[in-house]
Amino acid sequence: MAGDVGRIVNAAMDSLAPESGAGGVAVGVSIAGRTLSFNRGYAEVRSRRPIAADTLFNIASVRKPFEATLVAQGVLRGELSLNDPVNKYVGELHGDYIRYVTIGELATHTSGLLLPTDHPPWPNASYTLDEFLAMLNIWTQHSGESPGKQRIYTHAGYILLQLALERRYGTPIGALITDRILRPLGMNSTLVPERGPDNRAIMSEVFLQRAVQGYAANGTAIGPIGNQQSYYDFSGTGQMFSTVCDLELFVAASLNDGPSDPRLREALQLTEREAFRVDRCNAQAMAWERYEAGGFTIVDKPGGLNNASAYLGIVPSRKLGLVILANRGDLNLHELARKTIMPGLAKLQV
Repeated sequence: MAGDVGRIVNAAMDSLAPESGAGGVAVGVSIAGRTLSFNRGYAEVRSRRPIAADTLFNIASVRKPFEATLVAQGVLRGELSLNDPVNKYVGELHGDYIRYVTIGELATHTSGLLLPTDHPPWPNASYTLDEFLAMLNIWTQHSGESPGKQRIYTHAGYILLQLALERRYGTPIGALITDRILRPLGMNSTLVPERGPDNRAIMSEVFLQRAVQGYAANGTAIGPIGNQQSYYDFSGTGQMFSTVCDLELFVAASLNDGPSDPRLREALQLTEREAFRVDRCNAQAMAWERYEAGGFTIVDKPGGLNNASAYLGIVPSRKLGLVILANRGDLNLHELARKTIMPGLAKLQV
């Protein structure tokens, strides 16, 4: 089976790693109780440093399932409720719309919120915490949105969810993710660093030496090695960094495999459940998206910046998992995984 998996993955990687070597890709596959890894291209082209199993990538919005897991843990422990209004924890929120938005609606992208930081034309400035809260307080519907009645993907909603979690537990989001998820799963190469003044993640030299240079889709270098990006100028709002090997541990736990704490696995499974039906083939869970692929359901989460692309996906019914990390931006990993890689891998198990 390993040869067949390699054939499917390598065919996909051909389209992701450019001949120039300006950027590369790392792929991890969990299948039939085995974990297989594949690397292609360069973490940094000038030094000809190759992508390796321990290469550290910016995983962009693939961070969101971790925050959704914190919410699920809180629900299962009786520490919070999906029906709690967000202003129960963020008391500064009193606007006519935002005061009705709940924790569950933020986690499932059904709040209706859509702020300037969520869509082009992108803002030229970043927002302080006070400015962010002010934007939320004056926000009104654009097209008749109502809390819980539609699915609108919103980065701002997860920034607010992060803030609510920090307020509920009196702990920075990075520490919450580390203590409640990363450490129990043994994810020792995953971190939520703060952002320095040069937009470089603040991390140890050991980690920085493993981090990729980010490139545009055309191969132009963007930012320094360890680049973080955010429209929000307050703590905890940058991206996570991780490796394929670490994310495979998260995938295994999400598939109810491995030695992880059963209570953590229960929380992960809660995040995967359908919360809002979008159309015949698509539904929204907590951070995760669900896609009916003809005979099986893919539960996945893409992420991307102008210099990073990431994908995390599972097929629970087949115990199948897929991680793709690339240090080039604007790659359509979502479609490639759903239309090509996942169906091909699923067929191997029939």
